[in-house]
Amino acid sequence: MLERPAPGAGSEAWIDYVYLRDNPRGAYEEYWHHTSGCRRWLVVSRDTATHEISGSRDAALGTVIEVAR
Repeated sequence: MLERPAPGAGSEAWIDYVYLRDNPRGAYEEYWHHTSGCRRWLVVSRDTATHEISGSRDAALGTVIEVAR
């Protein structure tokens, strides 16, 4: 979990907070927003090296979403 900078922190602290992230290789869970469809937030399990999606679930409900193949 990233610690949010203090409101009076300099712009460099805020740029680091907003834009700099680890970029892990391999299996990873990430949040996706289905903007053009149901507008729900999803948690997608994806391999960052191959882009293969192994599963997903509704972020709010925790219910599994079937992946069409």
